Amino acid sequence: MKKWIMVLWAVLACMAGPLTLAAADAVRSTEERLEDIEAYINNGARNASTNAPTKIAGPGPGHNAWQMTATALVLFMTLPGLALFYGGLVRKKNVLSVMAQCMGIAGLVTILWWICGYSLSFAAGNPFLGGTDFFFFKGVDGAGVGQGYHWISNNVWAIFQLTFAIITPALIVGAIAERMKFSAILVFVTLWMFAVYFPFAHMVWGADGLMCGPLNPNAAIKALDFAGGTVVHMTSGWSALVLCIILGPRRGFGRQPMQPHSMAMCMIGTGMLWVGWYGFNAGSALAADGIAANAFTTTTLAAGTAGFVWGMVEYLLKGKPSVLGFCSGIVAGLVVVTPACGFISTGGAMIIGVLAGIIPFLACWKLKAIFGYDDALDTFGVHGVGGTLGAILTGVLATKDANPVVGGLADGLLMNQFKAIGITLVWSVVATTVIAFIIKFTLGLRPTEEVEEQGLDLAEHGEEGYHG
Repeated sequence: MKKWIMVLWAVLACMAGPLTLAAADAVRSTEERLEDIEAYINNGARNASTNAPTKIAGPGPGHNAWQMTATALVLFMTLPGLALFYGGLVRKKNVLSVMAQCMGIAGLVTILWWICGYSLSFAAGNPFLGGTDFFFFKGVDGAGVGQGYHWISNNVWAIFQLTFAIITPALIVGAIAERMKFSAILVFVTLWMFAVYFPFAHMVWGADGLMCGPLNPNAAIKALDFAGGTVVHMTSGWSALVLCIILGPRRGFGRQPMQPHSMAMCMIGTGMLWVGWYGFNAGSALAADGIAANAFTTTTLAAGTAGFVWGMVEYLLKGKPSVLGFCSGIVAGLVVVTPACGFISTGGAMIIGVLAGIIPFLACWKLKAIFGYDDALDTFGVHGVGGTLGAILTGVLATKDANPVVGGLADGLLMNQFKAIGITLVWSVVATTVIAFIIKFTLGLRPTEEVEEQGLDLAEHGEEGYHG
C-alpha cells in the first residue's frame, strides 16, 4: 500500500511541474508528504507543521482542471447561451442588438475586472469593498494559490469570478430589451459595476466581507450564498425592475403584439444555460470534490422539476403548456437553487424545483400585469423574484449533512438571510435609480421613436439578423 501511495505522490509532483523543482532537495518526511496528498484528495489546506517546503506547492492538477472547465462553462452561459435565449425572445428587428449588448458587456467588464474590479471584489479591504492589492492583476498568476482556494491557481480563480461578473449585468438586458441606447447601456454597466456588483461580490464572498458567513468569523451578517443568489440574481433582477420602470415601456406595449420571433433559438439558449450552469453552481465548490458533486446533483433536480412544474401550471391555468413556459421554468429552477445548491439535500432540491415552477410563474404572469411595467423578457420575474426566493429557501433548507459549514451558521440563519436580502434589495434599487437618472438627464436612455420603430439592429449596429 505504501508503495502505491508513494507512486501517487510522484505523479502529483510531476504534474505540478517546475513549480515544485525548487523544493526538490528539501527534507520532508514520508508522513508529511502523505499529509499533502491527503489534503489534496480531501481538498483541505496544506499541512504547515514543518519548515520544509511542500513538494506539491502549486495548484492541484485535478481541482485546477475542473475549475478551468467550470470557468469555460460559465462563459458559455453568456456567450452564446444568454445571447440566444434573449435573442430568440425579442422581435427579429432587435435580435442583433441583444447579442451586441451581451458581447459588449463581456468585453467591457473584462477590462474593468483586470484594471480594478477583481481587486475591489476580492482583495483584503473593509466589510464593504476590497483594497488595491490586485489592481492590474498584480500577483495574479498560475503558480500562486490561495486567493480563491487551496488548490486552484490565483489566475484561474480570478477568471472564474470574471465570468460571474460578465453575466450579472448582461441579465439586466432582458428587462430593457428593444428600447435602450447601446451607448447608454455601456455607461450604465460601467457605473453599476462599481456601485453594485463589486461591493456585493466582496460583501458576500470576500474573506472580510460584511455578509460572508462561511469565511468571515467577524461578519455582521452570517449569511449563505453558494453561487450567487444575492450577488448575481437579486442585484441584477431588482436593478432590472427599476431600470425598466425609469426607461418606460416599449412603444406600442400593450397595444400591439410583441411575441418572440424564434422560440427555437430561445430553446437552444435555454439548453446552453442549463449546461453552463453546472460551471456556475458546481464550480463554486472550487474543487472536484463531494460538495461539487452535491451541487451538480441538486442543480439538475431543481431545474428539471421547475421546468416541468411551470409547464404543467400553464397547462392547468391556460390550457396549453408552451415551450416558453418550459424554458422559463428551467431557468427559474436554476436561479432559485443557485444560492442553496451546495448546502441542501436532494429533497431540498425537489422542494425548490416545485416552488421555482410556481412562484416566478405567478410573478411573470400576474404581477407584471397588475403593475403594468414592461419587463420585456421577465428578468425581474425570474431573477429578481427567483433570486430572492432562493435566498430565503437557503435559510430554510440548508443542512450540515450536505455541507459541514452550515453547522456553524445554523443558529439564526434564516434571519441573517432576510437581512442579506434587505441590504441587497435596497442597495440595488437606490444605486440603480441614481445611475439611471444621471444617464437619463445627460446622455439619454432611449433612442428616437423612429429608431425604435425601425429596430435597433440597423440603427445602432448597421446590420440585420435576417435577409430575404
